Amino acid sequence: MTRYLLDANVFIQAKNLHYGFDFCPAFWEWLVVQNAAGNVASIEKVADELASGEDDLTSWAKDRGSAFFLPPDDAILPALGTVSAWANGHGYAPAAVATFLQVADYWLVAHALAHDYTVVTHEVPANSTRKIKIPNACIELVIHCVSPYEMLRRERAEFVLGR
Repeated sequence: MTRYLLDANVFIQAKNLHYGFDFCPAFWEWLVVQNAAGNVASIEKVADELASGEDDLTSWAKDRGSAFFLPPDDAILPALGTVSAWANGHGYAPAAVATFLQVADYWLVAHALAHDYTVVTHEVPANSTRKIKIPNACIELVIHCVSPYEMLRRERAEFVLGR
Protein backbone atom coordinates (compact mmCIF):
# COMPACT_ATOMS: atom_id res chain seq x y z
CA MET A 1 0.00 0.00 0.00
CA THR A 2 1.07 3.53 -0.72
CA ARG A 3 1.64 5.73 2.33
CA TYR A 4 -0.42 8.91 2.33
CA LEU A 5 0.10 12.27 4.01
CA LEU A 6 -3.06 14.38 4.31
CA ASP A 7 -3.36 18.14 3.92
CA ALA A 8 -5.55 20.13 6.34
CA ASN A 9 -8.18 20.76 3.65
CA VAL A 10 -8.87 17.01 3.43
CA PHE A 11 -10.03 16.97 7.06
CA ILE A 12 -11.85 20.31 6.89
CA GLN A 13 -13.79 19.55 3.71
CA ALA A 14 -14.58 16.02 4.90
CA LYS A 15 -16.08 17.42 8.10
CA ASN A 16 -17.96 20.25 6.37
CA LEU A 17 -19.17 18.38 3.28
CA HIS A 18 -19.10 14.71 2.32
CA TYR A 19 -18.01 12.88 5.48
CA GLY A 20 -19.54 14.72 8.42
CA PHE A 21 -18.94 13.04 11.77
CA ASP A 22 -22.70 12.79 12.31
CA PHE A 23 -23.54 10.87 9.13
CA CYS A 24 -20.34 9.24 7.88
CA PRO A 25 -18.31 8.07 10.87
CA ALA A 26 -16.91 5.25 8.71
CA PHE A 27 -14.63 7.71 6.90
CA TRP A 28 -13.04 8.79 10.17
CA GLU A 29 -12.78 5.20 11.38
CA TRP A 30 -11.10 4.25 8.10
CA LEU A 31 -8.50 6.99 8.63
CA VAL A 32 -7.77 5.70 12.16
CA VAL A 33 -7.47 2.09 10.98
CA GLN A 34 -5.22 3.06 8.08
CA ASN A 35 -3.08 5.17 10.40
CA ALA A 36 -2.65 2.23 12.77
CA ALA A 37 -1.49 0.16 9.78
CA GLY A 38 1.07 2.86 8.90
CA ASN A 39 -0.66 3.87 5.66
CA VAL A 40 -2.28 7.24 6.43
CA ALA A 41 -0.99 10.15 8.49
CA SER A 42 -0.60 13.88 8.55
CA ILE A 43 1.82 16.21 10.26
CA GLU A 44 1.98 18.19 13.47
CA LYS A 45 1.66 21.52 11.61
CA VAL A 46 -1.66 20.37 10.13
CA ALA A 47 -2.87 19.41 13.62
CA ASP A 48 -1.93 22.92 14.74
CA GLU A 49 -4.13 24.37 11.97
CA LEU A 50 -7.02 22.08 12.95
CA ALA A 51 -6.64 23.01 16.63
CA SER A 52 -7.69 26.59 15.88
CA GLY A 53 -11.34 25.53 15.69
CA GLU A 54 -13.58 24.37 18.50
CA ASP A 55 -15.60 21.58 16.95
CA ASP A 56 -15.72 17.82 16.37
CA LEU A 57 -12.72 17.99 14.03
CA THR A 58 -10.59 19.77 16.62
CA SER A 59 -11.48 17.11 19.20
CA TRP A 60 -10.88 14.29 16.74
CA ALA A 61 -7.44 15.64 15.81
CA LYS A 62 -6.45 16.17 19.46
CA ASP A 63 -7.46 12.59 20.25
CA ARG A 64 -5.20 11.24 17.48
CA GLY A 65 -2.03 12.91 18.78
CA SER A 66 1.46 12.39 17.39
CA ALA A 67 0.72 8.85 16.18
CA PHE A 68 -1.45 10.39 13.46
CA PHE A 69 -0.01 13.90 13.24
CA LEU A 70 3.70 13.21 12.85
CA PRO A 71 6.25 15.59 14.39
CA PRO A 72 9.20 16.76 12.32
CA ASP A 73 12.33 14.62 12.53
CA ASP A 74 15.98 14.90 11.47
CA ALA A 75 15.27 13.60 7.95
CA ILE A 76 13.01 16.58 7.29
CA LEU A 77 15.73 19.22 7.73
CA PRO A 78 17.45 18.65 4.36
CA ALA A 79 14.04 18.29 2.69
CA LEU A 80 12.97 21.68 4.10
CA GLY A 81 16.06 23.16 2.43
CA THR A 82 15.20 21.49 -0.88
CA VAL A 83 11.59 22.70 -0.80
CA SER A 84 12.64 26.21 0.22
CA ALA A 85 15.21 26.40 -2.59
CA TRP A 86 12.56 25.24 -5.07
CA ALA A 87 10.04 27.84 -3.85
CA ASN A 88 12.59 30.64 -4.02
CA GLY A 89 13.86 29.64 -7.45
CA HIS A 90 10.70 29.28 -9.51
CA GLY A 91 9.51 32.82 -10.13
CA TYR A 92 6.92 33.07 -7.39
CA ALA A 93 6.20 36.50 -5.93
CA PRO A 94 8.19 37.15 -2.73
CA ALA A 95 4.92 37.37 -0.76
CA ALA A 96 3.84 33.94 -2.12
CA VAL A 97 7.15 32.39 -1.08
CA ALA A 98 7.03 34.03 2.36
CA THR A 99 3.48 32.79 2.95
CA PHE A 100 4.27 29.26 1.75
CA LEU A 101 7.30 29.00 4.02
CA GLN A 102 5.17 29.99 7.04
CA VAL A 103 2.32 27.52 6.65
CA ALA A 104 1.82 23.78 7.04
CA ASP A 105 1.97 23.22 3.25
CA TYR A 106 5.74 23.74 3.28
CA TRP A 107 6.23 21.20 6.07
CA LEU A 108 3.79 18.75 4.45
CA VAL A 109 5.69 18.77 1.15
CA ALA A 110 9.05 18.45 2.94
CA HIS A 111 7.78 15.55 5.07
CA ALA A 112 6.47 13.77 1.97
CA LEU A 113 9.78 14.34 0.19
CA ALA A 114 11.85 13.11 3.14
CA HIS A 115 9.77 9.99 3.80
CA ASP A 116 8.36 9.06 0.37
CA TYR A 117 4.70 9.77 1.07
CA THR A 118 2.00 10.54 -1.45
CA VAL A 119 0.41 13.90 -0.61
CA VAL A 120 -3.38 14.03 -0.43
CA THR A 121 -5.02 17.42 -0.99
CA HIS A 122 -8.04 19.07 -2.56
CA GLU A 123 -5.74 21.68 -4.12
CA VAL A 124 -5.17 21.57 -7.86
CA PRO A 125 -2.17 22.91 -9.77
CA ALA A 126 -2.35 26.55 -10.82
CA ASN A 127 -0.31 28.76 -13.12
CA SER A 128 0.00 31.67 -10.74
CA THR A 129 3.03 33.38 -9.26
CA ARG A 130 0.93 34.80 -6.40
CA LYS A 131 0.29 31.54 -4.48
CA ILE A 132 2.25 28.33 -4.23
CA LYS A 133 -0.06 25.34 -4.52
CA ILE A 134 0.89 21.99 -3.02
CA PRO A 135 0.40 20.10 -6.32
CA ASN A 136 2.77 22.48 -8.12
CA ALA A 137 5.46 21.84 -5.51
CA CYS A 138 4.84 18.09 -5.71
CA ILE A 139 5.07 18.01 -9.51
CA GLU A 140 8.35 19.92 -9.50
CA LEU A 141 9.85 17.89 -6.64
CA VAL A 142 8.62 14.55 -8.06
CA ILE A 143 6.29 13.74 -5.16
CA HIS A 144 3.07 11.87 -5.90
CA CYS A 145 -0.01 13.98 -5.16
CA VAL A 146 -3.65 12.82 -5.32
CA SER A 147 -7.11 13.96 -4.30
CA PRO A 148 -8.80 12.32 -1.31
CA TYR A 149 -11.20 10.56 -3.70
CA GLU A 150 -8.33 9.09 -5.68
CA MET A 151 -6.76 7.84 -2.43
CA LEU A 152 -10.04 6.23 -1.34
CA ARG A 153 -10.52 4.56 -4.73
CA ARG A 154 -6.92 3.34 -4.94
CA GLU A 155 -7.21 1.80 -1.48
CA ARG A 156 -10.69 0.41 -2.17
CA ALA A 157 -12.21 2.08 0.87
CA GLU A 158 -15.86 1.14 1.33
CA PHE A 159 -18.30 2.86 3.62
CA VAL A 160 -21.22 0.41 3.59
CA LEU A 161 -24.41 0.77 5.58
CA GLY A 162 -25.08 -1.93 8.16
CA ARG A 163 -27.94 -4.31 7.73
